[in-house]
Amino acid sequence: MNNPLIKTFVGLQGNQRACVYTEPLWGLSMNLCLPYASVYMIALGLKDTEIGFIATVYMLSQVVFAFLSGPITDKLGRRRTTAFFDLLAWSIPCLIWIRAENFWFFFVAALFNGAMKVPTNSWDCLLVEDAEKSQITRIYSLIIVCGQLSALFAPISSILVSRFTLVPAIRILYTNAFVVMTAKIVILYTFSRETRTGVVRMRETRGKSIFSLIGGYGGVLRIIGRSKGTIFSLTITALVGAVGMINTTFWQVIASKRLGVPDSLLPFFPMLRSLIALAFFFLVIPHITRVVLKVPLLLGFASYMIGQTLLISTPTTGALTYVVLCVSLFFDGFGFGILSMLAESLVALHVNAGERARVMAIQHMIIMFVTSPFGWIGGFLSEQSRVLPFVLNICLLGAGFLVTLVHYARNPGADH
Repeated sequence: MNNPLIKTFVGLQGNQRACVYTEPLWGLSMNLCLPYASVYMIALGLKDTEIGFIATVYMLSQVVFAFLSGPITDKLGRRRTTAFFDLLAWSIPCLIWIRAENFWFFFVAALFNGAMKVPTNSWDCLLVEDAEKSQITRIYSLIIVCGQLSALFAPISSILVSRFTLVPAIRILYTNAFVVMTAKIVILYTFSRETRTGVVRMRETRGKSIFSLIGGYGGVLRIIGRSKGTIFSLTITALVGAVGMINTTFWQVIASKRLGVPDSLLPFFPMLRSLIALAFFFLVIPHITRVVLKVPLLLGFASYMIGQTLLISTPTTGALTYVVLCVSLFFDGFGFGILSMLAESLVALHVNAGERARVMAIQHMIIMFVTSPFGWIGGFLSEQSRVLPFVLNICLLGAGFLVTLVHYARNPGADH
């Protein structure tokens, strides 16, 4: 109980409790499907380039919805926006994925799924606006931990695939995801309340159209441009987002098609990475984040680079394949865990509190716009060689390492 994360978890109240306590439901819904998302597409006849193109369409859809998310969140309120757009972005696509037969099903689902950028913004506001600033980093750590708990349910996917074969099993998992995600949306709406800032912004925007609120983005851009911390957080989040998209989309492909990992075993490797990330979150990360964030950022980038390098160096035959793959996931687990948490925390820490919804809307839009081409690029590279998307990841992580060094060299007191 003396662990900082456990103490924070037990002491959560109000919206923070509602948001954090419902997060593990991801593990019983969407995260059961994700280890098979790309190989599900391949099984239905899609090519690597088409998978990459769908990832890019998904990101471009997020750009549009991120642009609209600020005014929508201010007008409807954090709570109602989160509920309505979560249904649009998750429940409806699940119904499409259940019935998917070709490229166009995934294309349409990606357009709907891109609406998730609206509740990403409103949910972030719901989570942190009434929270103490000193707790934000730990709250985001708890969110990442809850997401990693999905690892405990990975055997469910494996058992279904072994019993029913890939395509029927994934259709069952998407059906389950629809039910559980819809339940999560209802529970969060029931036990949350509108934030103080949300009430003020709803009153201020009453009678104003979405388009008139969009017209105020010029001032928001000036707010962002004047903050070195915000520019830095945008850069880091964009790099981490691009790496995460490539890793999520093509890890299953390289493991299945190049390294020969059986479909029934695919969920166990993300499970291992998640368990490693969980261990680091409780035993290591709370201690290293007490110092200047430069240190954990550099450690995260370095660890992630080592993991990606080991992945592309993994032998394609023999027992050594699984040994090297597990070691690569050890480094990936630490790098992914700390960079995911710090990317979210940096954005939240540097955002202008009075204009949080619109500032974060612009930030999300910029991040999605910058990262969107990497889905198509990753697909093109994967068509040439399964290892090339991860070579690109190593380059992006190296860039993040250098950007961090330069930022803290120019701004020694950046975290204070």
